[in-house]
Amino acid sequence: MIILIIAMFWLERDGLKDGLDGDVSFIDTVYFAMVTITTVGYGDIVPVSERARLLDALLVTPARLFIWLIFIGTAYQFVVERIIEDTRMRIRQVQLRDHVVICGFGHSGRCAAAEFARRGVPGGNIVVIDESETALRDAADLGYLGLRGDSTREDILTEACVGRARVVVVCVGRDDTAVLSVLTVRHLAPDVRVVASAREVENEKLLVQSGADAIVSPAAIAGSLLAGAAESSQVVEYVTDLVSAGGRITLQRREAGPEDFGKRYTEIADGVLLRIHRGPDMIGFWQPEAIIQPGDVLLVVVPHERQSGRKDG
Repeated sequence: MIILIIAMFWLERDGLKDGLDGDVSFIDTVYFAMVTITTVGYGDIVPVSERARLLDALLVTPARLFIWLIFIGTAYQFVVERIIEDTRMRIRQVQLRDHVVICGFGHSGRCAAAEFARRGVPGGNIVVIDESETALRDAADLGYLGLRGDSTREDILTEACVGRARVVVVCVGRDDTAVLSVLTVRHLAPDVRVVASAREVENEKLLVQSGADAIVSPAAIAGSLLAGAAESSQVVEYVTDLVSAGGRITLQRREAGPEDFGKRYTEIADGVLLRIHRGPDMIGFWQPEAIIQPGDVLLVVVPHERQSGRKDG
């Protein structure tokens, strides 16, 4: 556009008047075009013919407005928008409590975020950390908060308020990065629950040693389901139904209440009791003589529509 304006003024140079020497050279034309477009206009070169003035009014003035719109838009994008976004994020950080932090928004991270959303976690309480701008745009489109950066860095995890989080899910796609992420999270938030995904089964022990509370190996789980599906499709259907929030049944973890004390496995009224956790010990349903005691933690299968409002884990 600037080249076009310079060319037009050069062709119409006879309609311009140079107050210094009366001669309009090519350099004078470039100079006049630039100071006119930027609205500086020192008055040393002026259009005197009607065609030159029409050219300035009909071509240069719209170009001037267009260029200033570009400048204003760029300033908004790089300055104003950044300030607004930083302010909005800091306000949101102050409000973040009992939220979910997901490190890595690949396939596993997306599925985990969707499952948390189905379980009732508001989108504004799901914080995604990823280095990909595309992944963060996808997260924003789904209503999640996003932080661009490396989940092994303390400053990024601090911005995500991991110290006040309900749980941190690490599914970054590399086991070595996952170990370092878990170590950093555990350093910043010793009490937060950390769940990590392991690509290789032999790396699970490293994640446990780094401080992860629970390890999920997608490859091992998929292998078990594939083997089970070879015998019966009902196995896969039941397991999927059990672990998904959208299923017909729900596996619920709850603390034993006064109404449970002294009862056996078959006497629980709100569902099917599968397992009793008593400190470090686990009592299975194959031990029907077991009596529920205060302090026990129960794993109960309940219908989804009858899911209790008690504390889940």
